[in-house]
Amino acid sequence: MRIGIVCYPTYGGSGVLATELGKALADKGHMVHFITYQQPVRLNAFHANIYYHEVQVPTYPLFDFPPYESALSSTMVDVIINQKLDLLHVHYAIPHASTAYMAKQIVKKHGRTVPFITTLHGTDITLVGKDKTYEPVVTFSINESDAITAVSENLRDETYKSFPIEKDISVIYNFVDTQRFSRRDLPHFRQAIAPNGEKILLHVSNFRKVKRVPDVVKVFAAVRKELPAKLLLVGDGPDRPSIECLCRELGICEDVRFVGKQEQLEDVMSISDLFLLPSEYESFGLAALEAMAAQVPVISSNAGGLPEINIPGQTGFMSNVGDVAGMAEQAIRLLKDETLLAQIRKGAWEQAQRFHIDNIIPQYEALYEEVLLKQVQLL
Repeated sequence: MRIGIVCYPTYGGSGVLATELGKALADKGHMVHFITYQQPVRLNAFHANIYYHEVQVPTYPLFDFPPYESALSSTMVDVIINQKLDLLHVHYAIPHASTAYMAKQIVKKHGRTVPFITTLHGTDITLVGKDKTYEPVVTFSINESDAITAVSENLRDETYKSFPIEKDISVIYNFVDTQRFSRRDLPHFRQAIAPNGEKILLHVSNFRKVKRVPDVVKVFAAVRKELPAKLLLVGDGPDRPSIECLCRELGICEDVRFVGKQEQLEDVMSISDLFLLPSEYESFGLAALEAMAAQVPVISSNAGGLPEINIPGQTGFMSNVGDVAGMAEQAIRLLKDETLLAQIRKGAWEQAQRFHIDNIIPQYEALYEEVLLKQVQLL
């Protein structure tokens, strides 16, 4: 198949999933065309079956805001026609679903009928999409999609609750390359972070309010009172200055490292003992799944889709949103009990195998074939 993938090229979960999906499809012989405004961060190696089409957005004095949506639709049309795409797969509803609808209508004038599939990822539904400014367009473009998927049952249910969706939404879970994230022995790296054998706690996010990173710091501070520990904060975002201030207030700066955005997350996870994810909401929790693949237990909130992957007592533990004391107690108990820690490590790894990339990619391929068959039947 010739597949166009439209996504945000950044470190967020939707961009990561879309890029890894495209790479896996290319490995299986499909021709994959990425369409976005810059090269996706995880599209970092040459592949004969992968093509990248950059969306150029012209600037004119007339425009206060460059018309990205129009430029994106035009680029989609160009790629569909000249690369003879069979379908489009757009990730994150805003603005990709509406621009795909526009492109589909334009290529019809050229005698081409190209279906598009929309994958919902989280804040495009639970936050941005609910804004009255966007809601009518989001609802319309989702309903006009030839197929709709969501990355968790929770997100599917939230979508039905928040929007008048008239079509079925299929749940196709996020996935992980368990071979890439397989835990490796990196003694020199670990020694550099924890020279005295301290336990290493890890958090990965975009440092936005919904991630509740201050809760991560407070949990760590409580853990540090009970046993030697270090905290790695991976990522960046608007809450970072306030998080740094909190570390200073708590007197833990010497044991906290802000390491910024990291492409080689598998190395960081391989030296970690515990992953903290106290988010207000997660549609799925891809970073937590990647941690599990590296045999890192997860302490998380029970929000959104997290209960679908983090099984208490098997892969880690969960608490209510904001329950810092509960999360800290769970973390301390786990890190002090080496037998329990080993047991949870094993359970986390086994859970990650359920979401192995090889189990999920065929579900997308089957959906593509189903959509194309329906398209043929309608012609």
